[in-house]
Amino acid sequence: MVQQQAVIYCRVSSQAQLRKGDGLGSQETRCREYARHKNYEVSEVFLEEGVTGKIFDRPKMLEMLSYLSKHKKKHQHVVIIDDISRLARDIETHIRLRTEISSAGGKLESPSIEFGEDSDSRLVEHLLASVAAHQREKNAEQVKNRMKARIQNGYWVFPAPIGYKYERKSSHGKILVPDEPVANIVKQALEGFAVGRFDTQTEVQRFLLSHDAFPKDRNGEVHFQRVPEMLQRLIYTGYFEYPEWGIPLMRGKHEIIIDYETHKRILERLKVQAKAPARKDIHKDFPLRGFVLCDCCGKPMTASWSQGKYNKFPYYLCRNKACDYNRKTIRKETMEDEFEAIIAHMRPSSDTLQLARKLMRESWNRALEFEHINQGSVEDQIRQTERKIDQLIDRITETDSTTLMGAYEAKLKKLEIDKVMLQEKIAKCGTTLPDFENTFQTLEGFLCDPQKMWGYDDIVDQKTALKLLFSEPVRYRRKVGFQTPRKAQIFGLFEAIETGNSEMVVYVGGVF
Repeated sequence: MVQQQAVIYCRVSSQAQLRKGDGLGSQETRCREYARHKNYEVSEVFLEEGVTGKIFDRPKMLEMLSYLSKHKKKHQHVVIIDDISRLARDIETHIRLRTEISSAGGKLESPSIEFGEDSDSRLVEHLLASVAAHQREKNAEQVKNRMKARIQNGYWVFPAPIGYKYERKSSHGKILVPDEPVANIVKQALEGFAVGRFDTQTEVQRFLLSHDAFPKDRNGEVHFQRVPEMLQRLIYTGYFEYPEWGIPLMRGKHEIIIDYETHKRILERLKVQAKAPARKDIHKDFPLRGFVLCDCCGKPMTASWSQGKYNKFPYYLCRNKACDYNRKTIRKETMEDEFEAIIAHMRPSSDTLQLARKLMRESWNRALEFEHINQGSVEDQIRQTERKIDQLIDRITETDSTTLMGAYEAKLKKLEIDKVMLQEKIAKCGTTLPDFENTFQTLEGFLCDPQKMWGYDDIVDQKTALKLLFSEPVRYRRKVGFQTPRKAQIFGLFEAIETGNSEMVVYVGGVF
C-alpha cells in the first residue's frame, strides 16, 4: 500500500516560546507521533519562527501552500498542525487559510481537534478559532497594561536606545543603564552639537563613524537617519513621555546621559539651523574650507585637487561667478602656512596667563556664591509653575471646546518643560563644581599652545579649534593674505592686556 503523504506545519510567535516547552521542537514531535499513529509518511516540515498568528502572509505558510499546489496532481497531502492556534489566532485569517489549504490539495488534521466538513464540526472549529483569537487579543491587552503600569512607575519598557542597555537590578528589575563606551560617545555627540562643536548633523555622523566602538550597520556605516533620531531622543535626559498611552512628561529612574537644558539647546539648533548641510567631501585635506571667506566677495572659499601633468595639487579658491577672483587658485600650503603663523602669534605670555587665572578664579568664586543665593529664587519659580499647572488642569477638565483644550494642553506641556528645567537647576545647586585648578589646567593647555589642537590629524578637532580661536570666519585676499581676524573673546582680551589697550578690557563685578 502507498502511504498517505503528509506535511507538518509548526509556528511560534516569539523567542520566549522557543525557550519554553511549547517551542517548535515539541510541536513537531507531537505532530510526528500523530503521523506514525495514522501511518502517514511525513514528506516535509515547515517551521515558522517569530510570526504572529494574526497575519496570512507568512513565509513558511506560503512556502507550504506552494509545495501543496506543486504536488497536488501526484498526492493529496494531509497538513498536520499541533493545535488550532498554531494555524491562526484570528478568525478571518483562519477561514482564509483553511480555504487556501483545501484549494492547494491539502487536508487539515490535528491531534487536538477533528476537522470535519459537517455543520456541527464547522461550528466547533470556528468556536475554537474564535477562542484562539480572543486569547491573542487578551494576551496583547495584558502585556500592554503591564508595560503601561511599569512605564508609569518610571521605567522604560521599549528597546534600549543606543548608549543604553538593560540590566537587572535588585528593587528595580530590568532598568536602563549606560552602555559604555557607547554612552560616552553618544554624550560627546549630543553635547558637541548643542554647543556648536559640530555645526551640522553630517559632522555628528562623521564623529560617530570615527569611533570603532559605536555600532554600525552591516556595511560598516552609521546611517544618517540615526543622527536626528539620536539628537531628538528625550530619554537621554532621564525623562520620557508616551502620548499614545496618555503618559505625560515624567522623570524616569534610569541614569541620564545629558541634562534637559542640553536637550533643549539641541532642539533649538535643529529648529533654527540655517546652515547648509556639510559637504560629504570635507575632510582633513582642506580644514579651512568653508571657514575662510574671499575678501573680495565675502563668500566662503572652497577647495579641490587639480590634476597636473604627473600629479594632483591641492588649492583653495573662490567659485563665486560674480567675483573678480572667481576660480583663481591659492596653493593649499601657502594659505595654511599663513594661517598657522596667525595662530602662533596668539599664544599669550606667562604674565598674561597668570592674570587670566586670577580673573577667572574671582569669576568662579562669584558664580559659586550666586548659585547659593539663586536657589531660593528657583524654588519660588517652581511653586509658581506648579500653581499654573494646577490651574490649567482645572481649565482643561471644565472646558468643552476642543480648540481651547488644544491650546491649554500646549501651554501645559510648556509649563511642564519649564518645571523640569527649574528642577535641574535646583539639583545642580546641591552638586559640587569641579576643582578650579583642574578645570583651568585643561583650558590652560589649549591657551598656552593653540597650535597643538590645530595640528591634530583630525578634522573635528581642527574645526573645534577654529571655533575656539575666532569669533567669526576669517577673510583672505589673494596675493595679499589674511585680513585682520576677529579673535575669540579670550584671545582678544589677551591681546588687549599685552598691548595696554585698556579700553578693550572690561571688568565688572568679577566677570571680564
